[in-house]
Amino acid sequence: MEQTNILKNIASFTSSHGIIFLMALGMLILLCTLCVLLGRQFGRIEMSRNIKKERQDAVKRSKAVVAGQVYEQIAPLLPDFPCNTKDIQFIGKPIDYIGFCTNDKTGLVDEILFIEIKSGESNLSVREQSVKEVIQKRKVRYVEYRI
Repeated sequence: MEQTNILKNIASFTSSHGIIFLMALGMLILLCTLCVLLGRQFGRIEMSRNIKKERQDAVKRSKAVVAGQVYEQIAPLLPDFPCNTKDIQFIGKPIDYIGFCTNDKTGLVDEILFIEIKSGESNLSVREQSVKEVIQKRKVRYVEYRI
């Protein structure tokens, strides 16, 4: 008898606490699901903000590139350009122009200029910097190639 009473007490305790356990487990699952859904929503909002910023940055950079290309084309027409426009040849990469500055009296080339056009705060690329250094070190040659 005593064993039966103990078993009944255990069954009663387990069933009453089992319901509490199941309710707590259900609340925990609900809370976790809510946290996941909120996290996803905040992630989407953050991603949307990042995409907007990146698009604005891309547009800004694109405008700067286009403006730089325009400046490269009109620079020879501006005052104080280092060479007469009739004496320059557009190259584009890795330098913008080569100027074959001629003497007005003789018509002969007095000086050859390597001209790179920059606007705003833009800097020389690594390749442009290397061209500048080679020229400054006077590692420039004239090659006549015959076929």
